[in-house]
Amino acid sequence: MKLLLHLSIFFTILFISLPSSHSSSSNDKNALLQIKKALNNPPLLSSWNPQTDFCTTWTGVECTNGRVTALTISSGEISGQIPAQVGDLLELRTLDFSYLTHLTGNIPHTITKLKYLDLLRLKQTNLSDYIPDFISELKSVTFLDLSFNQFTGPIPGSLSQMPKLDAIQINDNKLTGSIPNSFGSFVGKVPNLYLFNNKLSGKVPESLSKYDFNAVDLSGNSFTGDGSMFFGRNKTTIRVDLSRNMFEFDLSKVKFARSIVSLDLSHNKIFGKFPRELNKLRLEHFNVSYNHLCGKIPSGGLLQTFEPSAFSHNLCLCGTPLKAC
Repeated sequence: MKLLLHLSIFFTILFISLPSSHSSSSNDKNALLQIKKALNNPPLLSSWNPQTDFCTTWTGVECTNGRVTALTISSGEISGQIPAQVGDLLELRTLDFSYLTHLTGNIPHTITKLKYLDLLRLKQTNLSDYIPDFISELKSVTFLDLSFNQFTGPIPGSLSQMPKLDAIQINDNKLTGSIPNSFGSFVGKVPNLYLFNNKLSGKVPESLSKYDFNAVDLSGNSFTGDGSMFFGRNKTTIRVDLSRNMFEFDLSKVKFARSIVSLDLSHNKIFGKFPRELNKLRLEHFNVSYNHLCGKIPSGGLLQTFEPSAFSHNLCLCGTPLKAC
């Protein structure tokens, strides 16, 4: 009797779960067809035929156990806005709309339903308006790339509330204002900061000095004040680019991490002399041109291997590879 009861329960559960799984998969397929329709049935998505298996034959679609886990639509003649139906692909881990210059509008709020999303790349499109605060509701995202768009307004301070972020890549937009004070209190990892080629300005919050960033690129903005908080002898920073701003600090007082391999401080108002420890760095890229530096370039390290242009247009620098002192 107990055996019959157990078998009955087993088959009941099996009967219930199978339609549910099929229904979820069917919902994904319907969402994809709605996305195609919202994008005006573009040739790029011609393989999205309702009569075929969306997991194996549809361009840009990847599945795991019959559920859509990656959607990549890139490099094609796509016009319109990001369809709200992307939020119905509830198992999505990767969402990538890139190199679509006729994709307009903003990011739909329905994206917040994607609780498992790991990678969000909306790169080189014509998306505009503010970067919405609700992006921070995507707590599983590790990589955020909104670069090469037309986004305006301030950087959302709420980005600091995304605990798993490895990188914030919002370069090459039209963002204004300063770096949010909330970036001095990331709730999880310390992400790489790629904020270059925007219209950002003001001083960098001093609170960022406590962080050990792997890479920071603030180049091509209008930042002022002290930018030396990104350096520190005990840090493990690899790449720092503060070029083409209006930073103003004494280079001779900066302590550099031995890990730095790329350093660009060109086109600022940095003054003082070269600290000798720069010679101890295994630099692969280096540029301090167009500043107010003075004194002799230390010898005995890799500094002499760089072109004179990396040191040019300073106040009174001398020594190899420039003229003798």
